[in-house]
Amino acid sequence: MQSFEEVRSHVSGHHTLGSNEPYLISIELPLDGTRRQGVYLSELEDDDGRRFLRVSSPVAPLGDIAPQRCLRFNWTQRVGYLALNDLDSVPYLQLCENRPYAGLDSAELDRLIQTIGQLADRLERLAAQTDAH
Repeated sequence: MQSFEEVRSHVSGHHTLGSNEPYLISIELPLDGTRRQGVYLSELEDDDGRRFLRVSSPVAPLGDIAPQRCLRFNWTQRVGYLALNDLDSVPYLQLCENRPYAGLDSAELDRLIQTIGQLADRLERLAAQTDAH
């Protein structure tokens, strides 16, 4: 895949698009049972003009989650990292992965969407358990 439009074309063939903006699309990824996880795909550009695909999924409001736990998580991950972004003016943890278009094919894109969506869902459930205690 060489462009965001190729990503959009592939994803829309497999999922119903929520947001569908020039450089942002979203889907609801079906998981086990009735659970669904929002996954967002957007395009980034670095200082040299190279374009990247960002796949992200919300995890939980930052709230009482210790930043040290997030950094430890990032250290152990091979795919995905935690980042902070505001959603409706609330600091929110997002699970993200950035990939250059070069070397990104449809199978890798599908795998990446599944990996980020499933892992974000597990982290969301863990965060909810932590809040309950």
